[in-house]
Amino acid sequence: MNILIISKYASSKEVGFESRIFAISRELAKSGHLVSIITSDSNHFANYPKFKKIYNTESVSNINLLCIRTIKYVKTYSLKRVLSWIDFEIKLFFLPKKFISNPNVIIISSLSLITILNGIKLATKLNSKLVFEIRDIWPLTITAEGSFSKYNPLVFILSLIEKFGYKKSDLVIGTMPNLRSHVYNVTKLKNIRCECIPFGINSIENIDKVESFDFRENFQIPKDKFIVGYAGSIGITNALDAFVESSKMLQKDNRFLFVVLGSGDLRDKFVKQTEGYENIIFIPKVPREMVASFLAICDVLYFSSLKSEIWEYGWSPNKIIDYMMARKPILASYSGYQSMINEADCGFFVESENAIEIKNKLLHLIEIPKENLNVIGNRGYEWLLKNRTWKKLADDYIGFINSL
Repeated sequence: MNILIISKYASSKEVGFESRIFAISRELAKSGHLVSIITSDSNHFANYPKFKKIYNTESVSNINLLCIRTIKYVKTYSLKRVLSWIDFEIKLFFLPKKFISNPNVIIISSLSLITILNGIKLATKLNSKLVFEIRDIWPLTITAEGSFSKYNPLVFILSLIEKFGYKKSDLVIGTMPNLRSHVYNVTKLKNIRCECIPFGINSIENIDKVESFDFRENFQIPKDKFIVGYAGSIGITNALDAFVESSKMLQKDNRFLFVVLGSGDLRDKFVKQTEGYENIIFIPKVPREMVASFLAICDVLYFSSLKSEIWEYGWSPNKIIDYMMARKPILASYSGYQSMINEADCGFFVESENAIEIKNKLLHLIEIPKENLNVIGNRGYEWLLKNRTWKKLADDYIGFINSL
């Protein structure tokens, strides 16, 4: 099959960060499909060389890659990022014909939503099937969590584009399992085909590099404590207030130690709030390769989210994948559409932003024999290997396309 993928943020590991769509593309190319990707050099996760030309081609892992030089930005929530989107779309619109063969299918992967307009134009012109892939539900994300009004001009325009894109696509793919509910809410149409292709992992033979690091010795973490660990960003959307509050509730129970690894806008606030408490410590952010060593010393791993409409459509966070790879039970303070943890039976859900429920669940978990906790954690690892390798997801993707 001849597959054209257009995504502004389709970066490869060769530029420092392999995005989900690029990982899937590698597997598609390995399976014998002809894969081409059109992307940009403006990406806050990757480091591209300075291009002199607007259109730059190369071959990466048997993928035909076209990188468009676009406006750079620093802040993810900024006018310059939006201008970078527009710059990409204009240059994509005027892309010379010589860069595009005749694809059987065109996959448009957000962000930006605007790309679907170019996708509709190309699919119509080239008589290709059109797949609209949603990795973040915009503009819902910025109205539910970014304090944007639904009457904001940008939100209004993006809403029209989103609805038009769903209606004109042959297939909608979401990284979240309940996206079809959102698509129906937007279009009021039941006949739009919608499937889920979430985030994945490398095969067991090709797991990402792990660097050993002794967190116990370097941060004086005792072996006789029940360690409740969190690794990741420490910001508003990470909803760690209830986690910190539950640690305060359990400060007199010397069996527990809460450990937070990471950085973010609220880290200093939480450090100050817990000053003098002996049952919670904060570890600075470390290279990603070292995170697995931290997760390995924890007894339970914690995830949380704010109560938000966005979670009604499910999740596919990389953090949960990292936790499951660590073979540890997961405690999720989450009130949205459930998946992964319940499917693998590798952890527990409690209500979002509810410190009392977190405390009570931890008091229950500490009474479970360690060997039983290991069994629970191992179920997550085994489930990932069976259901979430990039090869499995690429095969599922092709299956959905073939069914068209």
